[in-house]
Amino acid sequence: MPELTTYDVADHVALLRLDRPEARNAINTRMLEELLEHIEAACADDEVRALVISSTDHMGLSAGADVREELDEAGHVRRMELFAQLYDAIVGFPKPTVAACHGACVGGGAEIAVACDLRVGGSNLRLRFPGAALNVPVGPARLVTLCGLSVAKYLLLTAKEIDADTAFRWGLVHKVAPAAATEEAALNLAAACASNPPEAVARLKRMLHEWDGVVERSRAEGEGQIEWARSGPGLPGAGGPELPG
Repeated sequence: MPELTTYDVADHVALLRLDRPEARNAINTRMLEELLEHIEAACADDEVRALVISSTDHMGLSAGADVREELDEAGHVRRMELFAQLYDAIVGFPKPTVAACHGACVGGGAEIAVACDLRVGGSNLRLRFPGAALNVPVGPARLVTLCGLSVAKYLLLTAKEIDADTAFRWGLVHKVAPAAATEEAALNLAAACASNPPEAVARLKRMLHEWDGVVERSRAEGEGQIEWARSGPGLPGAGGPELPG
């Protein structure tokens, strides 16, 4: 069975790509498991000083959770547990993380992006947090710390899509690159971080997170999502609610 991700390390930077372009990099249970395995490997590898999360298709980082994945009730809960673990693993990653936000960056794809430390937006970026439209309680823990309460409320409560220029103005991405060059720009940003003494970078990141409290907020939100999946409708999926058109 082919893998749904790719993982490589070069010049102290790990590149983790979602590789399911035929499904718009929709995230299913197996992809979540692979992502977590690669992030654990990057965390343990002393050669890795920074991590870039991207995709093999510059038309989209990810369209979010795989709404066509056939899951029973236990499978829905398991998938939500893996999503929560993934967001926590990225937030808590001790080295700098950079997201290449090209094309569709929706739902789980958007959450992966805002869990990273730094973001490069592709000129074709379509960023959306559809939780309110889907009755999914996700987003505030990581988003509000990036762009402030007012912008976070707009993005989460309206579930509206924004483009690259808006994302840049609102501080959600640090720079905008041509769509096909988004990953290269993200790698360059990661290389700049990796060129600094790793102990100093890790210490600064730890200080920033401790003073901000994002690790604890992310964990609390994930626990709430899992409980919601157990007692509520769960994420969209086969037999569950459909994504809006």
